[in-house]
Order: sequence, then structure tokens, then C-alpha cells
Amino acid sequence: MDLLLAKFKALSDRNRLRVFAALSNQKELCARQIIELLQVTGATASRHMGVLLSSGLVESRKDGRWVHYKISLQSDAFGPVLQWMRQVFENDEEIRKDRELLAEITSCDLEELCRRQRGVGCCP
Repeated sequence: MDLLLAKFKALSDRNRLRVFAALSNQKELCARQIIELLQVTGATASRHMGVLLSSGLVESRKDGRWVHYKISLQSDAFGPVLQWMRQVFENDEEIRKDRELLAEITSCDLEELCRRQRGVGCCP
């Protein structure tokens, strides 16, 4: 019961639900891409991702200076709910706009995205 409650609590925030919807439509996303999508600070995005990680809905991997997130394989146990959510995502206007924005964001080089967010001096 606690595991199920953690998953629902993790998805009870609009930004976390938006990230989850984005990840359900992508193989994985970098933290920089999530920051750009949500238009929040790195600390805020990190806090949201920590909640999603703790719930078991999302997993992460580090690749050099980048952290990448994807839907966790553990989420399969949450299967019927995830299928229903994906159907809802297909018809949601905000999620549709996020998908369009994400297409632009994922077409950007991560270094360029980082410079855009943190300034020219951040990336060599």
C-alpha cells in the first residue's frame, strides 16, 4: 500500500505529472531538458525528480556532467494505471503543448541548452 501511495503522491504535483508525461513519450530526458520544459530552476527540477525517483516511477543515470531520466521498469507493476494515464495525456491540451515544446528542446545540443540557461561562461 505504501508503494502505491508514494506513486500517487509523486504524480499529484502538476510539474511532476508534466515530467512523467514527457518521459512517457521519450526514451529519456536530460535534467537540462526538464528544466527548460518546466521553466524552473535547477534546484526545483532536482527536487521534483527526487520525488519521482523515490517513488520508483523514474530512474536516472549519470553521463559525465549530465543526468538523464527515464520511466522505470518498476513502473510496469503500475501498468493499468499507466495505460490509462497515457490515454489521458493524448487528449490533454497542456501535454500536447509540452510535446511540441519538447520537440524543440530535444533538437538543441545539451551544451547550447546549458549556455542558454546558465550563461555563456558555464560550458567550455
